[in-house]
Amino acid sequence: MSSEPTTGAAPASRRGEPLPHDLLDDAERLSCEQLRELQLDRLRATLRHAYDNVELYRKKFDAAGVVPDDCRSLADLSRFPFTTKADLRETYPFGMFAVPMADVRRVHASSGTTGRATVVGYTDNDLSAWADVVARSIRAAGGRPGHKVHVSYGYGLFTGGLGAHYGAERAGCTVIPASGGMTARQVQIIQDFRPEIIMVTPSYMLTLLDEFERQGVDPRTTSLQVGIFGAEPWTEEMRREIEERAGIHAVDIYGLSEVMGPGVAQECVETKDGLHVWEDHFYPEVVDPLTDAVLPGGEEGELVFTSLTKEALPVVRYRTRDLSRLLPGTARPAFRRMSKVTGRCDDMIILRGVNVFPTQIEEIVLRTPGVAPHFQIRLTARGRMDHLTVRVEARPDVGPEQREAAARAIGQSVKDGVGVSVEVEIVDPETLERSLGKIHRVKDLRTA
Repeated sequence: MSSEPTTGAAPASRRGEPLPHDLLDDAERLSCEQLRELQLDRLRATLRHAYDNVELYRKKFDAAGVVPDDCRSLADLSRFPFTTKADLRETYPFGMFAVPMADVRRVHASSGTTGRATVVGYTDNDLSAWADVVARSIRAAGGRPGHKVHVSYGYGLFTGGLGAHYGAERAGCTVIPASGGMTARQVQIIQDFRPEIIMVTPSYMLTLLDEFERQGVDPRTTSLQVGIFGAEPWTEEMRREIEERAGIHAVDIYGLSEVMGPGVAQECVETKDGLHVWEDHFYPEVVDPLTDAVLPGGEEGELVFTSLTKEALPVVRYRTRDLSRLLPGTARPAFRRMSKVTGRCDDMIILRGVNVFPTQIEEIVLRTPGVAPHFQIRLTARGRMDHLTVRVEARPDVGPEQREAAARAIGQSVKDGVGVSVEVEIVDPETLERSLGKIHRVKDLRTA
């Protein structure tokens, strides 16, 4: 993929306009120099807070031979040890909290589907800061006070629903807390309540668009103007698919529960050229996932975040496993951009010595005529060799010859662009499982 994200296309009548200066908050008006000074002050305070109040950090810092006072510049952060998901699991449930439980106002947790859940906590100040950054994100996406926001992220222990909810309220919007599921009902609510903004995973947005069309409703005729999509990697091809079918702006939001939740970074609607990291609260690095070395701007690697204002659960150099790169700021000059996440270190498939990411397959599927944007990757073992099958839904009214042509085109594009040979199956419409939240593209059946 290119080093600079490409600009998405949307109908001219819904093009974004620069945000009026009076809607920017104080941090968005900072110069680069002022932001760096603020970051260093907050970074030093975070390191001290973590060292003094979390046993795991104290042990990690001591083992690395560093103390908080060793951080005299932002570059000194590279001397400090990483934090991983395993650290949170080993201290389950509350061992990473840096404040007494009496000061914790809310807890969230990951699903724990790949192991013990990771639990995160928030103080009153943490919840307020979280609402602030999500409100800032909604404004950057084009949201304004008085807009109605349809929230289709899941509510509960997952951070998406409540994070979007309180941020939208902080932005002066009216929240429609739809949550996930009951797709037909959500389509009806969108038609009846007429929201301007939807916040949802991009894969579930495709499910909603399918339902609109199944009901005979053109999604381009709805009240929706902006979709704020996150919680999973998605490509420029998917952006174009959504914008063309829905007639809206599709912009990216980034976050993860261990760092805060949604609102760590946001794409600005007027540029759509990557996500500005809200660096007054989160300090980003990109490291080589194999050597752990900090990479210079523009080079792709693993995203690492250090929280700068969190009280209940400060994180120091948290390894996200997400692959991205850092770029200079544009719409918000002081804040660096991260490119759209291209995949995750742990989503990477190694097939016969070649690295394959689901987003690479997605790009190819979305530009192939005759097929829908719904696909699944299946990994199986055939003898001593791993075998990859891409199952893709045909669009309605596509005949056998077109299906065969689409299968050949996808297989050839994967071979030419990715470097591996795969089997392609074109299946009937609405055959594959639909996403009701975060989508799981890969089914590994090699141990079955």
